[in-house]
Amino acid sequence: MPHPLDPDLRRALAERVLYCREMGIYDFYRREATAEPSSSTSQPELREEMAARKSAVAPVIVEDSLVSITPNPEQNANDPSVALRLIREDLGECTRCQLHQQGRQQIVFGVGNPRAELMFVGEGPGADEDAQGEPFVGRAGQLLNNMIKAMGLRRENVYIANIVKCRPPGNRTPEPDECGTCSPFLMRQIAAIKPKVVVALGATAAKNLLTMNSSLGDLRGRWFDFKPRGSDASWPGARLAVTYHPAYLLRDPRQKGEAWKDLQMVMKFLGIEPPKKTAD
Repeated sequence: MPHPLDPDLRRALAERVLYCREMGIYDFYRREATAEPSSSTSQPELREEMAARKSAVAPVIVEDSLVSITPNPEQNANDPSVALRLIREDLGECTRCQLHQQGRQQIVFGVGNPRAELMFVGEGPGADEDAQGEPFVGRAGQLLNNMIKAMGLRRENVYIANIVKCRPPGNRTPEPDECGTCSPFLMRQIAAIKPKVVVALGATAAKNLLTMNSSLGDLRGRWFDFKPRGSDASWPGARLAVTYHPAYLLRDPRQKGEAWKDLQMVMKFLGIEPPKKTAD
């Protein structure tokens, strides 16, 4: 018969479980209890060490009745547009990381077809995106639109989002903790849309989606299997490809040909024929 938890420990454990849920961690595993040291132990160092160990394993020892964790609100939504709306409502006017205090005007959630077969994921909003509340609407967005058009698609056919949903000051690269705080909502978006292909635009998007610290050169030109944790079991997941961020292509147009190779790989997988060129 399990011993009742100390009220303070119970409260701390419940808070940690809820924190993990917000970070996108939903699976917890029961660890077999280990023998406690004799209560007659008089060594303060040993008692402190055992207390630290108990605190360290607390997040993974969860009694069935310890805390009630409700599923994500979109879990039972069969319509992806409804699911995305529920995720946006759950995100709220997010204050979970420091970006909300660093000059953002609004959250840039994502835009496009909720049933898209193809999804693009960039790094984060810039000034134009922050002003308009929509990803990829500035110069880089215009280039992305042209890339999508070259594939024989329209912007309305795909879904576009970013790793972080608030503009980092000065368009700096998002910090790891900012990406880690925001990415659970992106993963829920991907799980709701269930695309066939996700294209990571640039190194920041690729490294965060794949949790790999490889160079862009090592990641391009190959497929990765990708499925967010907690996704619908009936969905086999997406294939993930990596290419250059449009902003980088604006700085170095010589790489546009390489990016087109990456998009051709995507087109071949999706069975998309590029539009035929018409004579002037």
